[in-house]
Amino acid sequence: MSASPSTLPPRQKLLLPALLTVVGVGVLCLLGSWQLQRMGEKRAFIERLQTQAEGPPSAMPPSAEWSKLDPARLDLQRVEVKGTYLDNGIAGVRTTIAAGRPGSRQLSGFGRWVFQGFRLEDGATILVNRGFVPEERYAAIAPASGTATIAGFLRAPEIRNSFTPADLPGQREFYTRDPEAIAASLGLPGAPFYLEAERRGDGMTPPAGVDVKELIARIPDNHLQYAATWFGLALTLIGVFATFAFQARRKPAEAG
Repeated sequence: MSASPSTLPPRQKLLLPALLTVVGVGVLCLLGSWQLQRMGEKRAFIERLQTQAEGPPSAMPPSAEWSKLDPARLDLQRVEVKGTYLDNGIAGVRTTIAAGRPGSRQLSGFGRWVFQGFRLEDGATILVNRGFVPEERYAAIAPASGTATIAGFLRAPEIRNSFTPADLPGQREFYTRDPEAIAASLGLPGAPFYLEAERRGDGMTPPAGVDVKELIARIPDNHLQYAATWFGLALTLIGVFATFAFQARRKPAEAG
């Protein structure tokens, strides 16, 4: 007959809980270490943005190389372009902007990002996100015209999820910043990324472009908290096992 768990020697009773604890602690520590690694990457990324904001923007990658570029690696690279706004109209991407910190000057609430085609000096076309407009003021926004020099940030396409409403390309109304789909609704060739224009002016006149300081401030950097949570759970698991082992070893002693 096999021994029941209650009659097993203390060390044998602790074997499986000990193995599970080791595995659990290992997984939790790996998650904590991964968050520390992500924290380093995120802070290096934020530092790069701050350095870019303080210096002159870089040149736009040549359009002949666009198909070979990884939009994710270009995301938030600061550039300056010269060209002409196209008269194909505008498209709006619905969004909600949270109110800024006290003292900040920015439009907020429910509204749309205003997208318009822009022809570069080399003949290529890119979409420009001219900025945010509150919904009640969107109908009054007219397409920009003429030549312009625009400083801003290259952005990768926004990822759609299962909760994202369907776009209405016939009405030029979108719910994700997808440059190819938006360009198609405007009758323009698509590009693998779009340009998010920097703010000019007081930030309260729509369309209000992106303020780089506010952009950086909105980038989440919670990895240290997440790492502390995972490491804390690992310590808690060790404490639970230590308590269990202490009680398991004390019971035979009390019975004797």
